Amino acid sequence: MENKCGCWALLKRGVRGACKPSASRDSANTIPRTSLVYDAATETRYLNASNRELCPPNEAKLSSDNPDPPPTDNKSPCQLLQFTFQELKSATGNFRPDSILGEGGFGYVFKGWIEENGTAPAKPGSGITVAVKSLKPDGLQGHREWVAEVDFLGQLHHPNLVKLIGYCIEDDQRLLVYEFMTRGSLENHLFRRTIPLPWSNRIMIALGAAKGLAFLHGGPEPVIYRDFKTSNILLDSEYNAKLSDFGLAKAGPQGDKTHVSTRVVGTYGYAAPEYVMTGHLTSKSDVYSFGVVLLEILTGRRSMDKKRPSGEQNLVAWARPYLADKRKLYQLVDPRLELHYSLKGVQKVSQLAYNCLSRDPKSRPTMDEVVKALIPLQDLNDLAILSYHSRLSQQARRKKKSEGTQQHTNAASKSIRDSPLNTSKQRCR
Repeated sequence: MENKCGCWALLKRGVRGACKPSASRDSANTIPRTSLVYDAATETRYLNASNRELCPPNEAKLSSDNPDPPPTDNKSPCQLLQFTFQELKSATGNFRPDSILGEGGFGYVFKGWIEENGTAPAKPGSGITVAVKSLKPDGLQGHREWVAEVDFLGQLHHPNLVKLIGYCIEDDQRLLVYEFMTRGSLENHLFRRTIPLPWSNRIMIALGAAKGLAFLHGGPEPVIYRDFKTSNILLDSEYNAKLSDFGLAKAGPQGDKTHVSTRVVGTYGYAAPEYVMTGHLTSKSDVYSFGVVLLEILTGRRSMDKKRPSGEQNLVAWARPYLADKRKLYQLVDPRLELHYSLKGVQKVSQLAYNCLSRDPKSRPTMDEVVKALIPLQDLNDLAILSYHSRLSQQARRKKKSEGTQQHTNAASKSIRDSPLNTSKQRCR
C-alpha cells in the first residue's frame, strides 16, 4: 500500500527532539577565523591544510538547529513515500554487506528493490531498484542534515538532481530512499578505475553537473549546494550527471543580502577559501567548488592527494600556474587519455576552471555562464591524436621529399659519371 507522509511536522519536531548535531573535528590544522581579510597568503594556508572536513568548533553558533525553510514554489515534501523500517530492511535483504553501495559520514548506502506502485519490498531484480541511505546514530551527519535533505530534494525536481523517492523515520532510525544510479559516482570513474573516462563523457558530466547547480542558484529562492565534489556527482547508465546528498544545502541570500553567514562545513580542497575564512556563503562558493571538480575532470588528479610530492598535493595550488600559461596547459591533461581529447576543449576547460577559481568571488562566472561555455564543447572533434598523426604524416612527407630530392641528385651525378661522353674523355687522357 502506498503511504504518503501524513505529518511533516513530525520531522520538524524531530529536529529538536532527536537532533544529533554534526560532530566537529578539532584539529591543529583547522583554520582559525581571526582575520576576515582574504589574500594570497591566507589562501596558501588554506590550500596546505591537511584535514578534509571543515567544521571549526567556533562555527556552530552561527547555525540554527532548524534547517532552512524549503522553497515553496515546487512540490510539497508530502509527495514523498513514507517507508517503514521493516519494509526497507526487507528491500535490502536485511542490510546485508554485499548490498552496500558506498559509505560516508552519514552511514552506509544499500542497494534494494521495491514494488513499482508503493513501499512494499520486491524480490532482487524485480520492481524498482533503489539506493537506501541509512543514518548511523553516531554519524557525522545528524538529524538536521537529514531533514535538510528531505526538505530540498523533496521539493526540487530537475533532470540533474538525484530523485528522492521517500524516507523512513522510526524511533532513532533515519533512512532515505533514492533512485538507483547505475554507474555510481564520478569519483569512482576518475580515480578508482583502470579504464580512463573518455573525454566526451567528461564534458557531458561537467555540463550536467553545471546545469544542476545553475538550477539551484537560479530559482526564485536560490539554494547553495555547499558540498559540490566528485563523490556527490552520480551517473546513470547513460552517464547523465545528477547531484546527490543535500544534507549541507543552504537557502541562499534573499532581498538585498549579499551572503549567508553560517557554520563552515564541507571538504578541504573543494570549499572556497573566502567561505572558510569568513563563513560568508554565496552562490560563488559553489562556483569555486565547480572549478575544482573541473580541474579533477581535466587532470585525473584528486583535489587533495597526500601521496604526491609536496608541491603537487593540492590540485589548485599545483595547477594554477599551468592554467595561466597557454604553452603549458596541455601538461595538465590526464595522461591516461593518451591524446584522445579535444585541443580546443582543453583550452576552453582550462580557461573556465581558471575563472571559476578566481581569488575574487565577484570575478567568478555564474553557473548559467558556465553552462553556456560548456555546451559548445560537446561537438568539438579536433582530437589531439589526429593532430599528432597529421604532424607525423607531414614530417614523413617532408622527409620522403627530401630523400627523393637527394636520390634524384645522386642519380643525376651517377648518370653524368657513367655517360659515354664522360667515359671517352677519360680514355682520351
